[in-house]
Amino acid sequence: MTDPVEANVSEIIPLDLALPSTGQLREVDADIFWLRMPLPFDLDHINLYLIKDGDGYAAIDTGIGTNTTELIWDQIFSEFNIRLSKIIVTHMHPDHIGMAGYLSERFKAPLYMTMSEYFVARAIVAGGRGASDWHDRDYLNKCGMSEEYINNAMSGRGGIGKVVRPIPLGFKRLNADSCISIGDYQWRIMIGRGHSPEHACLYCEDKKILISGDHVLPNISPNIGVYSTEPDANALNLYLQTLPQFKALPADTQVLPSHKLPFTGLHTRVDELIAHHQSHLATLLTHCATPKTVEQCLAVLFKRKLNPHNMFFAIAEGLAHLNYLYYEGKMSRELNSHSQWVFKAIV
Repeated sequence: MTDPVEANVSEIIPLDLALPSTGQLREVDADIFWLRMPLPFDLDHINLYLIKDGDGYAAIDTGIGTNTTELIWDQIFSEFNIRLSKIIVTHMHPDHIGMAGYLSERFKAPLYMTMSEYFVARAIVAGGRGASDWHDRDYLNKCGMSEEYINNAMSGRGGIGKVVRPIPLGFKRLNADSCISIGDYQWRIMIGRGHSPEHACLYCEDKKILISGDHVLPNISPNIGVYSTEPDANALNLYLQTLPQFKALPADTQVLPSHKLPFTGLHTRVDELIAHHQSHLATLLTHCATPKTVEQCLAVLFKRKLNPHNMFFAIAEGLAHLNYLYYEGKMSRELNSHSQWVFKAIV
C-alpha cells in the first residue's frame, strides 16, 4: 500500500518520456529501456528496466508471477530478440521477485539480490510448514482488530506462493556500497531499509541515474510497515535513516522508480517523504492525547475507505508510526484488558 504525497511541481519533474504500453520498450538512453507490467491491485503497474550488458541485457525487477506477466515477457523476448544475462531484484515483494525464477531458468542467468531480501523471500514463499497462526492472530488482536476481522484475515492468508515463481536455489549477493558491472558501466548498490529488509537501489555515477525501486517514489510514498513476524520492529526509523543518503547524489540525478513516472528532483522528493512521515507522527501525537489502539488511529492516517487488501498494509503502517513514537519516548504503550496495545502521547 502506498500513500499520496504531494510533489512540488516546480521541482519534481517527470522525464520527457512517453509512457510505454504493454509489451513496449521505451528508451531511457542508449543502454537502458523502460517497460511496464500490469498488477492486479489499486496500484496497477510496476516499472521494470533492461540495461544493455554485452550481447544481452540485465533485467531490473521482474513483475508479479502470473501467466499474464509471462506472456508479456515472452512477447518482448520474441519481438525484440532479447536475451537476459542478469536478473537483478531490488527487494523481495512479489511484484519485484515474482518472475525471477522463470527468467533465471529460461536464460540460465544468475539472480542478484541482497542476502536479507533473498532469504526472506525464500522463507515467505515456503510458508509456515505447519506452524500455527497464533502469532498472526496475536498481532492483529494487539492492533485492536475485531474477532470477525481476524477470522476473515486468517482465511485469506497464504496466497503469496501463487504469484511468485519458484525462486532459484542460488544467488549472487549485492552488498552495500559495492559495484556491479553492467555492460560498460558500474552501478553502485545503495541500501534502503524500512519498506523491506535490505532494499537495493542502483546508482550509475557516469550516467547520473538512480534506479530507486520502491525506496524513493514520486507522488506516492512506499509502505513502511511493522508486521506479525517482528511486531516490535522500528521500521520507520530504518526508513528515515536511509533516506538522507540520496541527497548526497547530484541534484539533477534522473530517478527511475518502480511505480509512477521517472523524474528529476531527487533532493526535493527525499525532503517531501521525510516531511510526510513527520506530519503523520505529529497527527498521531495529537490524536493519542487519550489512549488509542492501532485500529483507532487508522482513520486519521488514511482518509480513503480501505478495502481488505489495503487494510492489511494500513495496520502495519499505523503500527510502524506508533512504534517509532514509542521508541522515541514520545508515546507510552500498554496492554488493555483485551490484550490490545494502547498508545498514549507523553506530554
